[in-house]
Amino acid sequence: MHLINCPPPIFYKFAFLFLNENSRRMHKIGIRYEDKYVMERRVALVPDHIVELVNKGIEFEVVKSEKRIFKDEEFIKAGANLVDEITDATVVLGVKEMPIDFFEEEKTYFFFSHTIKGQPYNMPLLTQMMAKKVNLIEYERIVNDRDQRLIFFGRFAGLAGMINSLWSAGQRWKEFGIETPFLSLKQTHKYNSLDEAKDAIARVGKEINEKGLPKEITPLIVGLTGYGNVSRGAQEIIDILNVEEINPDSLTTDFVEQHRADNTIYKVVFKESDLSEPLDSDKEFVLQEYYDHPELFKSKFEQHIQNMTILMNCMYWDDKYPILVTKDYLEKLYKDGIPKLIVIGDVTCDPDGSIECTHKGTEIEDPVFVYNPLTRKPTMGFKGDGILVMAVDILPSELPREASQTFSDALVGFIPEIVATDFNVPFEELKLPSPIKRALILHKGELTPEYQYLSQYI
Repeated sequence: MHLINCPPPIFYKFAFLFLNENSRRMHKIGIRYEDKYVMERRVALVPDHIVELVNKGIEFEVVKSEKRIFKDEEFIKAGANLVDEITDATVVLGVKEMPIDFFEEEKTYFFFSHTIKGQPYNMPLLTQMMAKKVNLIEYERIVNDRDQRLIFFGRFAGLAGMINSLWSAGQRWKEFGIETPFLSLKQTHKYNSLDEAKDAIARVGKEINEKGLPKEITPLIVGLTGYGNVSRGAQEIIDILNVEEINPDSLTTDFVEQHRADNTIYKVVFKESDLSEPLDSDKEFVLQEYYDHPELFKSKFEQHIQNMTILMNCMYWDDKYPILVTKDYLEKLYKDGIPKLIVIGDVTCDPDGSIECTHKGTEIEDPVFVYNPLTRKPTMGFKGDGILVMAVDILPSELPREASQTFSDALVGFIPEIVATDFNVPFEELKLPSPIKRALILHKGELTPEYQYLSQYI
């Protein structure tokens, strides 16, 4: 066949096939079975997008899964090859951390590795990937030129976290003998969809409007740290209750006393400047300085904690920044009597982190514990003395279909260039989309330039 005599569209089609078959063969993609958590039901690419990619000549191996929110039959219908384990695929997509013995030499892995802060519990994982000379692409670092994340589950963490926290508050008040409209709510994953959950919240709001709240819990004040995707998701739920927003400066003991019989639900959103202040009392808060030199700041959040009913922790944090809620403060608060604060919804879920009493992330099937500030011991469930903490580590998996669809919507456009990439060339020559290249932590087992700092943690 003389390609030069073919019409242009056909010529380019054959040229593309020839290039990929003989010069840089397209990678086959594997989608693994999520095994870190029993209730992890998300997937990185949904069947509808696999149909699009298969039609572009991309092959898929999808590991069988009875629990995944999208059924095996949907992937078969989409054109994927259903397998017991990944064998031929050289680009492997997952969601949560993969087992330490899962990695194969020189393959490429996409997942939330939880390594970019140098998290001690995942440094053995990173070390093993380095030994296997793999390529690691971290979803959390797929960002644009302004360092804004492009692929994330954050909104769904906020949505599920807020639903769970309102449900938890209702259950906790019940333990105190207080009946509230929140008793009608369920844990997020027990709803068939986000819309069904929102309808349930709306019914609670209607009941509060018509009948009010028990005087023992008024005023009901919900505080949220942060203003990003997670916080916006949480606010999307609480706003269904027709809340009134107040600024942090208004949240005082006097405000609480003046609104004791008030059936309004109040929302307070805290920014960095509301949470921390310079160690030097003569200096003003400067956001960039806070990011650059967090060691020069201290928390001022304690003045607000005592006045909240529910605290939703929705902001990014690492151990460079001041702790928001310390065990010492909670002990002092509890010694002064039963506090107003009844639930902490720790959506951020950093063990021993910004909420110091969050000793671990909880699982969907066992989502809450009561932390006793005097004994500094947690008790799983709703019973016990102390403050209830909801700290589910995989909150978006409580809304698995909607969360997977949104995630896949953001990821699918990058896939054709990824499967055509030759990962054997030097890092500087990699022809990856810029956001994906920024997220490449390991290239052939070596830390890439932006992630050299991780060597100090290994």
